[in-house]
Amino acid sequence: MRLMTTGKAALLAGAMALVGSAMWGGPAKSEEIIINMAAPDWPPTRIMQDMANASYKAPSGNDVKLVIDFIPWPDYYTRLAASLTSGEEKYQMAVSDSQWLGANIEGGYYMKINEFIDADPGLQAVFEDLHPNLVASYSTYPHRTENYYGFPQMPDVLVVYYRQDLFCHEGEMAAFKEKYGYDLPCSPEEHNEVHWGQVADFGEFFRRGTGDSLGGETLNDDFYGIAYQAGKGYDFSSMQINGFIWQHGGSIWDETMEPEGQALGVVNSDVAVQAFEHYLSLTEHMPPVVQTGTMDIFKVDELFREGKVAWIIQWIGFGESAIAPELSKVHDKVNFARMPGLLVDGEIVRWSNIGGQPFVLTTWNSDTVIKEALDFCKWWLSTPVQHEFASRGGQSGLQSVYTTPEYMEYRPWNHAFGPSLDWQRDVWHIPEFFELLVQQQEEFDKAITGQISAKEALDNIAVFQDELLRDVGRIE
Repeated sequence: MRLMTTGKAALLAGAMALVGSAMWGGPAKSEEIIINMAAPDWPPTRIMQDMANASYKAPSGNDVKLVIDFIPWPDYYTRLAASLTSGEEKYQMAVSDSQWLGANIEGGYYMKINEFIDADPGLQAVFEDLHPNLVASYSTYPHRTENYYGFPQMPDVLVVYYRQDLFCHEGEMAAFKEKYGYDLPCSPEEHNEVHWGQVADFGEFFRRGTGDSLGGETLNDDFYGIAYQAGKGYDFSSMQINGFIWQHGGSIWDETMEPEGQALGVVNSDVAVQAFEHYLSLTEHMPPVVQTGTMDIFKVDELFREGKVAWIIQWIGFGESAIAPELSKVHDKVNFARMPGLLVDGEIVRWSNIGGQPFVLTTWNSDTVIKEALDFCKWWLSTPVQHEFASRGGQSGLQSVYTTPEYMEYRPWNHAFGPSLDWQRDVWHIPEFFELLVQQQEEFDKAITGQISAKEALDNIAVFQDELLRDVGRIE
């Protein structure tokens, strides 16, 4: 009886479809929908474009194409900001640094997505699966509220890249043990337990000059122990210095505490000065380019790939270049570990400034484009697609992906990613972030290049931030 009933229903449905076709001129035709997205030009966004071209099929049946405008990183903020503020409405989506959320939300350019999340169990499942620190940094404005604007496109954290051939070289290990009284870490598991005191030893030990022996070979050039971000441009030094400040127990100005949160006495507290001095003390073990204020992420990447440094801190997003034979002289000599932290009462405190980017929808899209863009986001953040992205060198913020055994096998740095997420914080999201950042970077650079002390730099920063934030009503 059930089969007969089902059959009748099917026949009736078929008849109604024919009638509908006769009345309305056949089934609805699919539309071609172009989603223009602004994105920085680097491997994670190139991979996304390739994957979308190869396999994305819109659930609606429409012919949806993702067209990415790849913009070089050094120009990305200014070119995206110029487009958004010009009124040209060129982009339907954009990959955005989290710092830009406030400026572009208050400017009316980024679309709030709460109503769509509330109405869509699929989107709700995505947000439940994401690490909460990613949601807080990439999605929320005001920061850490329940107002959502973004989806993770490429989550990123700072990790260690190290020359395994040197750290595991028997002769170097024996010499290190004799000099410092403890074992030179070799395996990633051993490097995961490294603290800053040991990093200073690495820097001193691996500094060699032309003609010296290193790893059983004679050097043709100077070699250095360590390197990390110390560049004046954009946010390069801030991303590393913030981690030192948080690890030491200090703070940057905290937007979640406005209007009570202060800059004076916080940004330039004694503990913050101590943290910045710690950061500066390690630069003496770095290549001399650090003294010019140009040790940005690109220079750190280049120095390591050229075989000039034993140990660096770098974003996971640059890992592909380090292991690519056509790009890296040390591609077969490198391994990866978690970023070190400050040893406090026997425990390693690992706070760090999160990297990576969300992507967002702009506010001028039609209902059709909004639906298609959201469907694309759900596809991108689906488990199979995130596994594929990770297998090609990207990162996934989905806990159901980055905790799996297969994820750990995709790339040699993946073991460091998930545990690092628990220690991520973020810099400011407010519209005034750029003014704060530019002045802070300039003061940090003066200290890095030896023009002023750590205390003078932080005092100058605190005064500037206090005046600016009072003027706009963020400090009472």
